[in-house]
Amino acid sequence: MSASQSTASPSKMVLTLSCTNTRGIVHAVSGALLSVDADITESKQFDSPESGSFFMRVEFNTGEPLERVREALAPVEEQFDMELGLWEASRKTRTLVMCSKDGRTLNDLLFQHRTGTLPIDIPVIVSNHLELQPMAYFYGIPYVHIPLVKNEDGTDNKAEAERKLMELVRIYDIELVVLARYMQVLSDDLCRRLGGKAINIHHSFLPSFKGARPYHQAHERGVKLIGATAHYVTPDLDEGPIIDQTVQRVTHAQSARDFVNLGREVEGSTLCRAVRWHAEHRVLLDGNRTVVFD
Repeated sequence: MSASQSTASPSKMVLTLSCTNTRGIVHAVSGALLSVDADITESKQFDSPESGSFFMRVEFNTGEPLERVREALAPVEEQFDMELGLWEASRKTRTLVMCSKDGRTLNDLLFQHRTGTLPIDIPVIVSNHLELQPMAYFYGIPYVHIPLVKNEDGTDNKAEAERKLMELVRIYDIELVVLARYMQVLSDDLCRRLGGKAINIHHSFLPSFKGARPYHQAHERGVKLIGATAHYVTPDLDEGPIIDQTVQRVTHAQSARDFVNLGREVEGSTLCRAVRWHAEHRVLLDGNRTVVFD
């Protein structure tokens, strides 16, 4: 053990990787981590039979700095043509939250953020309405109002609004955008720019009732399960890779309002769980699917 290793205080790191599945990957990664005196505390892997890809997530402690660990892994990354990520586990993901008028899901996020349950920093909240500004101020987070305006001639300011949004992403060094019941459709271009870095909560166990008043539609059809789906945002509306889904049993004796209240609870918990998994680097993309090492 080197002198620096013997005196340095160990820190926890997270490694994720994906590549074409072949022999020797785990052995090579373990060897690279051994060279920096890493103590592996958690390791999970998955071989996707559909895509032929291999996925791995490793938590470990080491007294070496992040750059030294990255250098040790570089030959392995090159050998297997990996998509590799390495982070200090204590580092929080800088997150911009978008909302409209419904504050239940936003409050769930902000409460868990304040209590430390979510490993994220929220430097700014963006909304197309002003109704939730008091909530943001209660939690001490700046609130930026970017209204969306439709003119009488059919034009709108959506392109300008999205330009302002991306400027905030740049200014605040944002790594993740969370749509907490933001009731507007993002443009295809913006969805592509935020690919794999924007999470939405959908008010149904996809695929299910779409359009307005989904819980009322569910109530009218006499469904026995309602739910919510957290997924990455893509140009295909509500069809991005799914991170998490939750269902809630309901009965004929409950009203449409009961459905709404239960649904809001499910939406909040599902979105928070998806955000936590993303921030802990537990979600890896496998084409249109996700691998979640929960």
